[in-house]
Parts: sequence; structure tokens; C-alpha cells
Amino acid sequence: MPKKKRVQNPEEMPRLQILREAVGLSQTDLARKIPDMTGTKSLNQSAISRWESGEDKPKLTISQTKALCRALGVTLDQLPDDFGPPKRSEAHSQ
Repeated sequence: MPKKKRVQNPEEMPRLQILREAVGLSQTDLARKIPDMTGTKSLNQSAISRWESGEDKPKLTISQTKALCRALGVTLDQLPDDFGPPKRSEAHSQ
């Protein structure tokens, strides 16, 4: 039996997840669009997952940042400062 996807409150969702899902990309799809530090291959899904969970903060090169913006269809100014879930006080103060 397939797992039911839990519907999330957008105010509690990771900011990167909101942008990613808005353009119809899975974590794997997004990772494939961003080159690794060497530029020889792409990131993997676990990197995106760690960013969205707040477990890791991305450290991106300029070319990686440009690729991320292109993949998400946003400008650099539209990228959130934090890709993870909102802090508890932020989610509840809105």
C-alpha cells in the first residue's frame, strides 16, 4: 500500500521545498540541475534533503548559485536566506 503524503502547512514548510515544489521538481530533479564543486557531476538528493531539513547550510559557488536560481526560476534576491524550515517563533507569529 503506497504511503499517503502528509499535507503540510506552508507556514511550516522549508523555504526551499516551497520554491522547489512550485516549479514541480523533486529533490532528485533539483539536485541534478546543480553542479558539484568540481563541475564534473551534479549534487545528490541527500544534499537537498539536508538543506530542507535545516541539517546543513549550503555552501555554494557562484556557478552553483546561478544553477539553483535557474532551476527554481528565481533571482538571487528571491532566494531565501535560510533554506530550512522556519524557526518556531516565525511560524507561530504569522
